[in-house]
Amino acid sequence: MGRGKVLELLTPSQMAQADAAAAASGISPLTLMENAGQAVVYEIVRHYPIQPVLVLCGPGNNGGDGFVVARLLAERGWPVRVMFFGERARMKREAALVARLWTGPLDPAEPHLGPVAGIIVDALFGAGLSRDIEGDAAKLIAAINASGAQVVSVDIPSGVDGDTGAVRGIAVAAELTVTFFRCKPGHLLYPGRGLCGTVELADIGIPESALAELDVTTFENDPRLWTLPQRRPDGHKYDGGHCVVVSADRFHTGAARLAALGAARIGAGLVTLAGNAEALAVHAAHVTAIMLAQAPDAAALAGLLDDPRRNAVVVGPGLPPDANTRALVLAALVSGAGVVLDAGALTAFAGRADEVFEAIARRSNPNVVLTPHHGEFVRLFGEGEASKLDRALEAAQRSGATLVYKGADSVVAGTHGRAVINHTGTPHLATAGTGDVLAGMIAGLIGQGMGGFEAACAAVHIHGLAGEAFGGPGLVADDLPGLIPGVLGQITPPPLVP
Repeated sequence: MGRGKVLELLTPSQMAQADAAAAASGISPLTLMENAGQAVVYEIVRHYPIQPVLVLCGPGNNGGDGFVVARLLAERGWPVRVMFFGERARMKREAALVARLWTGPLDPAEPHLGPVAGIIVDALFGAGLSRDIEGDAAKLIAAINASGAQVVSVDIPSGVDGDTGAVRGIAVAAELTVTFFRCKPGHLLYPGRGLCGTVELADIGIPESALAELDVTTFENDPRLWTLPQRRPDGHKYDGGHCVVVSADRFHTGAARLAALGAARIGAGLVTLAGNAEALAVHAAHVTAIMLAQAPDAAALAGLLDDPRRNAVVVGPGLPPDANTRALVLAALVSGAGVVLDAGALTAFAGRADEVFEAIARRSNPNVVLTPHHGEFVRLFGEGEASKLDRALEAAQRSGATLVYKGADSVVAGTHGRAVINHTGTPHLATAGTGDVLAGMIAGLIGQGMGGFEAACAAVHIHGLAGEAFGGPGLVADDLPGLIPGVLGQITPPPLVP
């Protein structure tokens, strides 16, 4: 039980294929339903003391799981009531079979539940919901949310789209969600993620071999997906790469400094802030380990990056969305360095995105990472109706770059069609400058030899853990760089020995 052992995220369609593969291997759907119900009971008993339980069952397999939950809880001596929503004649075969094993009272689910003492088990609709919830079903879900009960959802809160995390009209707000075999994207993408409560993942007997038949391309972000660089015992500072961060003018230097500190703390061997003399004078009053280099324009930046040892560059933090910024971006892209584009470097190409995408396409070094928050994403790629995951994947394909679609549910999408959804972090990271630190972290890892996609995944994960390590409100971006070494110590393997 619990999460963390598996990383693949399956769409509801892929989950149905996994169920079919289990059946083909000789495991009956009825066995899977019994196992699913047992898993939910296990989590209820583990999380809550004995108390009254109201199980709300729908006509599909989700409802079948609910009937198993009701029967097994009653056998343990829990006081259980069952309400059914829908038409019994339309129940799926396995659900109908387990429903017959329930010998207690069975009442129709009324749209107005009123106050409910104890626990409500939401087994109305599963992750494969295909249309918006309305009418009596919507009223019933509204009543669940208004009941004051502790809500346990089977598979996913009813009304949450398992593919996208979107709310299909209305959705249950659960305290605990028990899902099976693998989580779905909807468990990690908002708003669904915020409605799931604690998510427990249960093994119900689907063989791991079922994954071999699926084209799994989406994963939960985790250190097992990437390997952080290690310093050799006989290494030197250039083995850690040399990251350049382009500075804005003297009145907007802070963002670049945050990025530079992020790169340094993630392990870059050298970090240089590049800008005009006035900006560098401000930086000189604040930094010691960070170097300074004059690069007042795009031509000077290009000259700086001619040195192949300067192998990663960040452009955008603090920069205005103007022609000069566009020139700096294009100069960086012409170089052989890995490039991270953030903030002003993205907004500068609003309405002219093809210019930067064409420059990316001409590069021999594939390591380019774009790090937009939602507003920057829309300015560069436009609005869309697809899920955040699908939009990130489409943007990565269109741009030719790794795409970090930032937010509470940051998505990292690669040009190879793979994506990860991040789960680390805290709401307190939603403050000015934290994205600048992240941009520097990504560049710092690229400079140490990581590919753009892996560097982005690792940096997003570590960035979130650093925010968690702060421990509460009051976090400012300046706090983050100093927290990175502690996080690295938790996930980095022991150093190599001679």
